[in-house]
Amino acid sequence: MAQVRAYLVGLQARITDALEQVEGEGGARFLSDAWSKGPGERLQGDGITRILEGGRVFERAGCGFSHVRGPQLPPSATQHRPELAGAPFEAMGVSLVFHPRNPFVPTVHMNVRMIAAGHAGAVPTCWFGGGMDLTPVYGFEEDAQHFHRACRDALAPFGESLYPRFKDWCDEYFCLKHRGEQRGIGGIFFDDFSELGPERSFGMLQSVGDAFLGAYLPIVERRKAMDYGQSQVDFQRYRRGRYVEFNLVWDRGTHFGLQSGGRTESILLSMPPHASWSYQREDAPGTPERALLEQFLVRRDWL
Repeated sequence: MAQVRAYLVGLQARITDALEQVEGEGGARFLSDAWSKGPGERLQGDGITRILEGGRVFERAGCGFSHVRGPQLPPSATQHRPELAGAPFEAMGVSLVFHPRNPFVPTVHMNVRMIAAGHAGAVPTCWFGGGMDLTPVYGFEEDAQHFHRACRDALAPFGESLYPRFKDWCDEYFCLKHRGEQRGIGGIFFDDFSELGPERSFGMLQSVGDAFLGAYLPIVERRKAMDYGQSQVDFQRYRRGRYVEFNLVWDRGTHFGLQSGGRTESILLSMPPHASWSYQREDAPGTPERALLEQFLVRRDWL
């Protein structure tokens, strides 16, 4: 547990430091909010929520570390492990969502986590989960290809079958089923993972976490200075509405945090600062906005 915690705390620091470098001198900086939960609360533990708002490059960027213990796993964590229903648990992880200011820079999500649970007198069961996925407002083939190559390369040392398997899992998971629409261009996603054994499964988790900055920051550098106007901002906010829908309706991490009594503000740091909905929006054929829906928010082999 101590080794996993040390890695996650260090990963959070590396990522937030890198984002401050992107913001540049005089740009926004992360607010660091350390918190703890003690006796008498549903969960015990601690964490660090780091949030950047109103930046030159990032309108809102949240990156949280948490390490909590609870008396019983919530339903969102036992749907694939019914034998652990009602078991006490320990969970820790780093989760981030970055919402850029420029509509041509995609939103990104990454999460790496570990959960251990077991009934009294039994050896605890330990598993890992996480991944990363990209959600563009305006699609670029080279960005999608770069992101997926980085995901593939992070998993390659642990087996050639993992990338296609986790890529398909990501496509299936990050889907707004009530709309029949993908949230973005995907990436990789895995959960309830322990098949490589504790040490090697943790090594795979580290490889995914370590690959994040190389997967995302080159895209930010390519797009952050592109010119845009109010129509692009309006479309960005419209697409962010879809992001909110997914997080509140379908995301297991959000459900786990809220059902287990987690810290609400830290759980909802993934929300964008501005979002909108339109009752019946129809973008004209041949426009970049229509191309997003027809060419990018579909399940594709990006490699």
